Amino acid sequence: MAAGQGSVWAGLIGQEPLVDALRPAVEAAQRWLSGRADAAMTHAWLFTGPPGSGRSTAARAFAGALQCDEGGCGECAACRQVLAGSHPDVTIVDTAGLTIGVDDVRELVLKAAMAPTMGRWSVILVQDADRLTDQAANAMLKSIEEPPGRTLWLLCAPTSDDVMPTIRSRCRQVTLRTPPTPAVAAALEAGGVAPALAAFAARASQGHVGRARALARDEAVRNRRREVLGLPQRLRDPGDCVRAAHNVHEAAKEESESIAAALEQRELQLHAEAWGTGTRGVRARGENGALAELKRSHKSRRTRLVRDSVDRALLDLLSAQRDVLRLQSDSGVELVNEEMRPELEAASRRSRPVRTLRRIEALLGCREAMATNVAPLLALEQTFLRLARA
Repeated sequence: MAAGQGSVWAGLIGQEPLVDALRPAVEAAQRWLSGRADAAMTHAWLFTGPPGSGRSTAARAFAGALQCDEGGCGECAACRQVLAGSHPDVTIVDTAGLTIGVDDVRELVLKAAMAPTMGRWSVILVQDADRLTDQAANAMLKSIEEPPGRTLWLLCAPTSDDVMPTIRSRCRQVTLRTPPTPAVAAALEAGGVAPALAAFAARASQGHVGRARALARDEAVRNRRREVLGLPQRLRDPGDCVRAAHNVHEAAKEESESIAAALEQRELQLHAEAWGTGTRGVRARGENGALAELKRSHKSRRTRLVRDSVDRALLDLLSAQRDVLRLQSDSGVELVNEEMRPELEAASRRSRPVRTLRRIEALLGCREAMATNVAPLLALEQTFLRLARA
């Protein structure tokens, strides 16, 4: 079940140990603000955990609890505003592109220097601290080392190694676990999903809560996943491999287009309203530059969305190959793709564990290649050729 039902922690699934660790910190912060000599406060926090575990959700809940008079009731104006992303003293950096640049961080440092206007704390929450460039991290370092008394930095990243050592050494680290499958399934059922579908989505998502919700609510997502899982059986020659790579890449582009189009339309509308476009005969000075920057961010976000979609396909393929390896080793554990057991058992009989390991290595290598900015289509083509040869 979700941790702390009826509070700011309600959105966290399967993270009860984390909540138990953060609640004393909230209490200590309240004592620190009241001037208690026995209280200490950490001004920089690093939330780490696997994708989909709820890093940014946990950081936002922590920010809400710190602003709340009751330590995170979930009902007061401060809690609701923080959770909705509208609290004036909580700045949430939701990365649109592949990186967070030094200019963006300099603006955050200026905000961090300001005293809170309404709340107890001025909070800067960076949801993808692993995307900080080296220059950006260095620009942030001074503010993290010597923050104003009522400023907090909350950084989120998959692992502590994804953050510059000088940054992570100055942060208190809290680690989220992969949410247990029963907890994810229970959360889906509580949201109205049928038990069988909730169990499937929880297993197939491998602990990624957002992915589980998408699988449970959208048949198109389930169909795409089924199509991806069937690819290895159709890779017989180089032509098959190239076509399969193209299909996965095109599906990723279509998925990213559906997400990006709505966001971009809204952002362009807000830009027009802010600059008065269409209401005056002359464009305001600086508008062209702002519009160009906005369109650059749109392009960068589309690139990231495509890479994220391709990565999800790779994770699905990895889950199937690991299931095959489980069957070959007769481990007796539940399969991630339990609904495909007959096909996976047949695949396990047609191959040997050493060949399955080669396929797993090929898929992991593709993820690593994309992490170093290899073009997704090229990485997919190379990977599917390796799968066909394995």
